[in-house]
Amino acid sequence: MKELFDFILRFGNLNPQQIDFIAGKSITLELKKDEYFSEAGKIARQVGFIVDGILRVCYYNNQGEEITKYFIEENNLVVDLESFNNEICSSAYVQAVTDCKMIVFQRKDWLELLQTIIGWDTIVNKITTRALMQKVERRSPLVSEDATTRYLKFLEIYPTVVNRIPLSYIASYLGVTQSSLSRIRKNIR
Repeated sequence: MKELFDFILRFGNLNPQQIDFIAGKSITLELKKDEYFSEAGKIARQVGFIVDGILRVCYYNNQGEEITKYFIEENNLVVDLESFNNEICSSAYVQAVTDCKMIVFQRKDWLELLQTIIGWDTIVNKITTRALMQKVERRSPLVSEDATTRYLKFLEIYPTVVNRIPLSYIASYLGVTQSSLSRIRKNIR
């Protein structure tokens, strides 16, 4: 729980009663590797904070190929925001890449926090803005670069992730085949 509040308090202030109230609305969730936090075709009904582990956001294209959009590691919130806020079916999967330990808020409890805690909406907006900016910063350079440069950029963006997840997910994220990624890695060493 300490990790969650260390994270939240970077974006605003809370008093001890508010911290206790937030803690009381949370539950601990353990996801095994390959389990889903939220799924395409279903409405996202929870917000999570990753204490330990890595999740990935992925979808299937028209050819049925699995595409990894991005990874979310420890000390970050995770939610399919559009699905959660608008109560519409998600178009993506949020899947555990490793075993994960999370602190989770169900939708009704999250909404109660927004209605009860003065300034909570401001904190949430700051966190959301930061996450969206990170997402753009992480994806933008990958669009126009060659595969080797994309991989080197990946290592910069996700320095703690590369040795903890399957190469197939990294290849999917970079838009290359697994054999191409293996060649790139061999040439870099």
